[in-house]
Amino acid sequence: MYAVEIDGLNVYIAGRRILKNVTLRVPRNTIFAIMGPSGSGKSTLLRVINRLIDLVPNARVQGRVRVLGVDVYSVNPYKLRRRIGMVFQTPNPFPHISIYDNVALAAQASGTARSKSEIRRVVEWALRKAMLWNEVKDRLRDPPTKLSIGQRQRLCLARALAQKPEILLLDEPTANLDPVNTRRIEETLTKLKNEITIILVTHSPKQAERIADYTAILYMGRIVEQGPTREILNNTRNRITQELLKQH
Repeated sequence: MYAVEIDGLNVYIAGRRILKNVTLRVPRNTIFAIMGPSGSGKSTLLRVINRLIDLVPNARVQGRVRVLGVDVYSVNPYKLRRRIGMVFQTPNPFPHISIYDNVALAAQASGTARSKSEIRRVVEWALRKAMLWNEVKDRLRDPPTKLSIGQRQRLCLARALAQKPEILLLDEPTANLDPVNTRRIEETLTKLKNEITIILVTHSPKQAERIADYTAILYMGRIVEQGPTREILNNTRNRITQELLKQH
């Protein structure tokens, strides 16, 4: 059973074809990396999976996308997004509410917790999963602006986890982070894959090799190669993949 099945996906934005006949299979409970140069359509692909593409002006989608066995265009997008968490490249916690409320709001909105005691448990659970609890447990009422950029990114990860997603999408979540916070997020993801499926956009072959079970190479809107990460990164015969790896 696959977490995500994509067949013949084409995406047009303002008449320009961004994704071209993309076919992809993401096994459940794995970390699946998507790599490729800037502008190849990686972020667009993530936004199709959770239907954030709907919010892009003049976007048109063709093809079949199934998430957890369900066609994404046969369900309410808000219900779909409750099953799919997302963390963006730039940390975006809500700045005017507390560290605690950033996570609590996600738990409440998704329905994973209702009573105050349930919400407290989910907040602590999510912050522990994001390896942030010990750093913020004594200042949960502070605004996230008092956190470092790496801590803010881990707060965003905790916020995504608080909705108890079945799939987690990450769009270059460590691109702006120092090695310590990068390592903490990678450790968290490695532990989480036993519970959820993770799709990670990354520019770093080393990061993919460290944590990803499978990798797909996206180039100019097309999947040029996909398979087990080590096979692709260490034994590829694809010219485009070879050139991409040389650049890193």
